[in-house]
Amino acid sequence: MAKIDKNNDLGHNESVSRSYDFVHIDPVVQKRVVRKLDLNLMPLVVALYLMSFLDRSNIGNADTAGMSKALRETNAQFQWLLTIFYIPYILFEWLALMWKVVPPHIWAFATVLVWGQAATLQAATFSWRGMIVCRFFLAMAEAGYGPGIPYLLSFFYMRHEIGFRCGIFLSAAPFAACFATNWRLLFLVEGLPSIILAFVAFFFLPDSPEKSRFLSNEEKEVAKARAIRQVGQDGATRVGSISLKDVGAALIDPKNWLTALMYFSCNVSFSSLPVFLPTILTQLGFTSINAQGLSAPPYFLSFLLCIASTWIADRTSQRGLVIIILSCIGGTAGIFPAISNILPWVLNNQGTDTKRGVGIALLQMVGQCGPILGTRLYPETEEPRYFKGMSICAAFMFFNALLAPVLRTYLTWENKRAIERESKVAVVVEGDGKRQTVAVENEGYGFRNIL
Repeated sequence: MAKIDKNNDLGHNESVSRSYDFVHIDPVVQKRVVRKLDLNLMPLVVALYLMSFLDRSNIGNADTAGMSKALRETNAQFQWLLTIFYIPYILFEWLALMWKVVPPHIWAFATVLVWGQAATLQAATFSWRGMIVCRFFLAMAEAGYGPGIPYLLSFFYMRHEIGFRCGIFLSAAPFAACFATNWRLLFLVEGLPSIILAFVAFFFLPDSPEKSRFLSNEEKEVAKARAIRQVGQDGATRVGSISLKDVGAALIDPKNWLTALMYFSCNVSFSSLPVFLPTILTQLGFTSINAQGLSAPPYFLSFLLCIASTWIADRTSQRGLVIIILSCIGGTAGIFPAISNILPWVLNNQGTDTKRGVGIALLQMVGQCGPILGTRLYPETEEPRYFKGMSICAAFMFFNALLAPVLRTYLTWENKRAIERESKVAVVVEGDGKRQTVAVENEGYGFRNIL
């Protein structure tokens, strides 16, 4: 058993022992648990986010397919359709914390059902005002789902596992941009499956690993042990409440504000390119169907890079360097994967469930202000090259490349301080060497930021 100082203020070498409980996890069974989570949880999460992003971003394809002409919209009105989405999306970002308060299968059902109905009703809209109302409720419901999914995944996966799963989940965004069809049919194709998937989520989305129907009793015991290793003895009851103390600590943590600013920078491009790329290609002389088709290959490349880059970052524990490289690339292939690494970076370096939730909510509330700017960067007067909009998007990606090493430097400084504190604490290790202390993913003894 490991014993560490309980009452020492870490400024002296006096040693008063504090024992940590041990939890042993069979590595073979653990691999089986993770594999079953991947096969049963991730497909549903990815499918739901795919529909979420389709419902949100394919309005650009709907526009090139004749929506604005049918609804007699001006360019300014179309831009308001884009902007109105992000106002409720920002205002309701705090709903990401509801994944910890409400059983996940119930919360997923409610949010997906509402956005599916709003998305479907867009196909029946015959006015700009009606479309505005639909997109308002679409945004409100999606704010309660998508932004909190990385947080939900942190209930199932350890710190060194979460990044790759976030990459798989977020890779649905560029993949969604590969689809195109008639604009009214497009909204039906997007909305109706979401309504069906809401009921699938209600019956099949597990509230926690140890409550998963697809795990055996032995595997559920390992799942409980993994939860204890993450957050301590309360690991088995992670849903149901939040800590107000941790909320305050997360709000004053510089790490959360830096990642939020990084997310804002990426979102300027992330929100504008998927919407305006088909229009830009159309104005360059391509037909509507060819414009939609030509916009697909870059997004497919982004889909692959999202998965590859998050896998590399997990294996090397160098998420910051990966973000710097992707931000410098700065084109379509770099924006989506950069975001898919920023989101798990927040989760990697917060030490409690509540702080992880507040970190995600803060990141989304600040970050989603980026689309308000991004959706206003491509006025008609700039067509067809849109030099101003492209330049601003590129500038924000390079700004993101500068923010990443700043955060990385701060995380390194925090790690050095932790090492110095722990060097003044007496530690005695006993046992067979195969056992590990609980709550190794909390901000306790041995916790280190992932760079």
